[in-house]
Amino acid sequence: MAKITYVEHNGKSHTIDVKNGLTVMEGAVQNDIPGIDADCGGSMACATCHVYVKEDWFNKISSKTEGEDDMLDQAYDPKPSSRLSCQITVSDDLDGLIINLPEKQV
Repeated sequence: MAKITYVEHNGKSHTIDVKNGLTVMEGAVQNDIPGIDADCGGSMACATCHVYVKEDWFNKISSKTEGEDDMLDQAYDPKPSSRLSCQITVSDDLDGLIINLPEKQV
């Protein structure tokens, strides 16, 4: 289990325990975190679970696939730190992960 902090665009943060094996998106949805819509349910068919990940966490999460990168082109205000939270699987290595949410989802 890992503590994940979701920071809304307005600065309000939510720190929750997310079970290993779930995705960062599933943790948000199960805990009613505002700002992650997850319209496709995690099938990487939309970009409504778009988040920003701090660069120092990139080596602890899997790399973006070409499909994820393509989908992020559809996201609101994509940045080099953009990821789809449905593609980040929680493990003990992610304990303390901080995710920043965009101003809005598309």
